[in-house]
Amino acid sequence: MTVTAPQTQTPAATAPSGARADEAAHVITGARERIDALDDRIIGLIQERMAVSAVIQETRIASGGRRVNLSREMEILGHYRDALGKPGTTLAMTLLELCRGRV
Repeated sequence: MTVTAPQTQTPAATAPSGARADEAAHVITGARERIDALDDRIIGLIQERMAVSAVIQETRIASGGRRVNLSREMEILGHYRDALGKPGTTLAMTLLELCRGRV
């Protein structure tokens, strides 16, 4: 007669996903992989935005203008706030900060 140890679920404290069941851990792992891929795309888009912003700033300065256009920045802040609520304003401020002063 063979006695097998009962199958136990991985405790949340030791599972990397924090899930208590294997099926939930699988779903979480897959979703995290998707989030990681989305984050990579978002970072790429931010880097592209920074490059486009640098072109705009260089062109504006070369034509005698200022590096920063505050009315345009206000439009951007409003756009993000309207789309994402108050946290959108914080996100837009971070994007603007990343894109300023690279020239």
